[in-house]
Amino acid sequence: MRTLTLALAVLALTTQSAAARPVLDIAHRGASGHAPEHTFAAYDLALKMGADYIEQDLQMTADGVLVVLHDETLDRTTDCTGPVKATTLAEIKQCDAGSWFGAKFAGQRVPTLDEVFDRYGTKARYYIETKSPEIYPGMEEALLAALDRHRLRTSVLIQSFAPESLLKIHQLDPALPLIQLTTAGARLLAQLPLISQYAVGIGPSMGDVDADTIAAAHAQGLDVHPYTVNETADMQRLIAMGADGMFTNFPDRLRKLLGKRQKR
Repeated sequence: MRTLTLALAVLALTTQSAAARPVLDIAHRGASGHAPEHTFAAYDLALKMGADYIEQDLQMTADGVLVVLHDETLDRTTDCTGPVKATTLAEIKQCDAGSWFGAKFAGQRVPTLDEVFDRYGTKARYYIETKSPEIYPGMEEALLAALDRHRLRTSVLIQSFAPESLLKIHQLDPALPLIQLTTAGARLLAQLPLISQYAVGIGPSMGDVDADTIAAAHAQGLDVHPYTVNETADMQRLIAMGADGMFTNFPDRLRKLLGKRQKR
């Protein structure tokens, strides 16, 4: 009986500790479980739901403008086709980026990064990925210039699967917080010391995350933000293991689990 009581006490203490720890609710491409990804409809909803960050994937147009789109092509999420890098901004602005998700979203457009910053300013925090930077020379400089135009360098986390892109940004501004995205799986632990030299955290696939991985990352001073976590049971499991935040298509589910909005 005493053993059971002790076990319950330890469980309660662990639960209280997890509940007290701030956990970031990161809206993956906006509230993309409810609205078409990377549109104002998805971002508006994510912020209304209490997301701590809204995510932007960056591509670059033929005329050098940063737009917010996950894929290198327009085919999946718009009614246009072809590579973003071969299409001008004016052409992309003719594309419908909402109808594929539902008729009520018809007319949603692919936003530029500047338009996102114009719309939300300091009322939001931004989690930005340099997507396929190897095919977009100058992407990093363009991102930092946009942050400067809107005075948002203190409202951002920057992530990438490409360490070269993050290292370039780190050289341009060592103060910017960087997140190394990874699909390393079992090899991740060996990479943590190197990542900690330029990044403040890692973004692993949720399937690559266990308590030992989180503990090892924390020992290197790295936060852990797994992707993409949509089921409440998985959210609970990751919180209990010590995750510092997570990407989700359903920020409302995570917000409900975390309770009232945490202090930043």
